[in-house]
Amino acid sequence: MWLTGFDVPCLSTLYLDKPLKAHTLMQAIARANRVNEGKNNGMIVDYCGILRNLRSALATFAGRGDDGHGGEDGEVDPARPEEELIASLAESIDLVREFLKENGASLDEISSKSGFERNAAILAAKEAANGNDRTRKKFEVMCREVFRKFKSCINVEGINEYRPDYEAVNIIYKSLQQDRDEADISGIIRELHKIVDASIDTQPENIGEVGGTYDISRIDFDRLRQEFKKTPAKRTTVQNLSYAIEQRLRRLLEQNPLRTDFQRHYEEIVAEYNREKDRVAIEKTFEALLVLVDEMEEEETRAAREGLDEETLAIFDLLKKSDLSPAEIKKIKKVAGDLLKTLKKGKLGVDHWQEKEATRDAVRLTIHDFLWNEKTGLPVDYYTEGDVEARTDEVYCHIYRVYPKLPSPVYENKIIA
Repeated sequence: MWLTGFDVPCLSTLYLDKPLKAHTLMQAIARANRVNEGKNNGMIVDYCGILRNLRSALATFAGRGDDGHGGEDGEVDPARPEEELIASLAESIDLVREFLKENGASLDEISSKSGFERNAAILAAKEAANGNDRTRKKFEVMCREVFRKFKSCINVEGINEYRPDYEAVNIIYKSLQQDRDEADISGIIRELHKIVDASIDTQPENIGEVGGTYDISRIDFDRLRQEFKKTPAKRTTVQNLSYAIEQRLRRLLEQNPLRTDFQRHYEEIVAEYNREKDRVAIEKTFEALLVLVDEMEEEETRAAREGLDEETLAIFDLLKKSDLSPAEIKKIKKVAGDLLKTLKKGKLGVDHWQEKEATRDAVRLTIHDFLWNEKTGLPVDYYTEGDVEARTDEVYCHIYRVYPKLPSPVYENKIIA
């Protein structure tokens, strides 16, 4: 199966324990060279000594020894000389070291210091990387190059000389990834405050309990801004807050496609931040992100204020028009709720309904007929036939996107960030 064209992009390590040669060998080892997300190299573990066969195969199939390449003879060595590998690793480490030095941090201090001094050096390195989105991506690329080249040198004599530098780079990189994976608005605020004071009412009997949420509306934002001015990790705090907002924005947009204004506002804030890097710009960005968080909190509670759940709110937003009377708005809320119930009781309950043309058409027809019906549908005095057609298309696209099955995976796992 491995030798006859089986496509396995996620394979990263291939173990060979049988003799292979020529095109069979080339085809087998190519399996570890497929590109896949999260994969930056492949590894061949040779148990039967086929290196000479590989050299010969490369000479035949890699363009050596034919008239089109000058008629050069001889085998191709697939392995780079060890001194070249080590030199390339040292160069990549030096690039990381220089990057940190230019931005006021030190790679060597992470290796040589301990305790609080080491923690401070790690924090300084993260601040250097978090200058803006571009510097963060550039630094992560440089780190991955170090990891890739260190791995290629793992059996080279003298590799241990570079291990402390490799481990220091790894510590910074992992800490940055951990910040991203654990990005949580309430956690960032807790870290910034470090205390629970007058801005939060505590109950003595609950002290020591770990809470799952943090009520943003009860935070003293003025005090939070003062705390931000004191923190030595301004860039990292802004970057982590940005990641947390991105996660929340992604969920908000998945649940309701008409929330693109929040995404646009966020992108404007980030673009402005990436253009400016001074202290004032960082503090302005933090202020703007806090305002955006407040607006998102308001949006996330709108469903309750409208007397709807999130699923029905999305349908209601797609159906409503401006300048409607309170009575008409109330009717449209009912239309949204009843339409969603009708769809869930009908074709949305069919397994893999999106894969069948008949069920797709049936869902769209159900939406159209429901909205057009004088008893169940949209107010005829406010909605023309063209309005009904347009609303049908918009609601169908939304239903198709968020209801591949029941219950909807978009609304089933609501995460509070």
